[in-house]
Amino acid sequence: MIQKWRSQCSGVLAEAIEPISTTIAVGMAATLTAFIASYPNIFYYFHECCRPEWISFNYTGLKADLDSKLFGQHIATRIILKAVNGFMTNNNPKKPLVLSLHGWTGTGKNYITKLIAENIYAEGMKSNFVHVFTATLHFPHQSHYIQYKSQLQQWVKGNVTNCERSMFIFDEMDKMHPGLIDGIKPFLDYYEKLDGVSYRKAIFIFLSNAGGDSIAQTALDFWKAGQQREDIELKDLETLLSLSVFNNNKSGFYRTSLIDKNLVDFFVPLLPLEYKHVVQCIIAEMKAREMKVDEKVADQVAKDLIYFPKSERIFSIKGCKTIESKLDYYV
Repeated sequence: MIQKWRSQCSGVLAEAIEPISTTIAVGMAATLTAFIASYPNIFYYFHECCRPEWISFNYTGLKADLDSKLFGQHIATRIILKAVNGFMTNNNPKKPLVLSLHGWTGTGKNYITKLIAENIYAEGMKSNFVHVFTATLHFPHQSHYIQYKSQLQQWVKGNVTNCERSMFIFDEMDKMHPGLIDGIKPFLDYYEKLDGVSYRKAIFIFLSNAGGDSIAQTALDFWKAGQQREDIELKDLETLLSLSVFNNNKSGFYRTSLIDKNLVDFFVPLLPLEYKHVVQCIIAEMKAREMKVDEKVADQVAKDLIYFPKSERIFSIKGCKTIESKLDYYV
């Protein structure tokens, strides 16, 4: 096992000494070899490797981040914490962890993936083991569908071969060509190994606006009935959500085997944000910029956003998506 870890870090060492002249390189190599022999693990602390020094789940950190940085998402907070903790503390999972996050723009889908990455990988989203696909960037042409499918399979296989604790994020699933994502279906299934590679410790996260309208309508129905937002439970949304994206012929999940074969562990609904949640986002942004918190400014920025329905102005159409630029205008 130790040799396996080392082989995944050796490439950078060779690359680092390659441009140096042969004489100097030989001398440095000899010195470096002796040093590493004396301190065999020292190299791993300076270059990211697929080792516990760089990949280690921080439950306390994730819980604190979700509680203090993700606003108005009691369902998502609960699911994400339990799902990630259960998976990362299981030394022998039967399949990869597969999460599908759904909701309107600005509700926190990308932010959640960032928090997960930061509490698993020392380098967070910059980690070499965190991989992001964006449908409109990586798969723009329908005519290249077959090529994309093959490339996607090879890319996932190559990265999991390099590190079994890889994380894959697929953004804009609502814009992905239907059927393309089925190319990775075998990697998400209950196979011990495929061509000698185990995918069971990898994480796959799908992000989509699809289903956002259904989620918003459910939240609005609760509000009209005088029920608390916190009374909305996963059971009120999960079936509706999965059916909504499965039957949407403009979604990357359209009639996908990932849903049909129950390979998505959790459909995570992100509720539309209310005015008070937007204010919390603005104040959090002020603190992140080390600004003096000005509640009047936060209130003004929040009021200038567009809300739905137009008459009641309950939910922010863009959530917290544009608050950074909006805040620049007011300060």
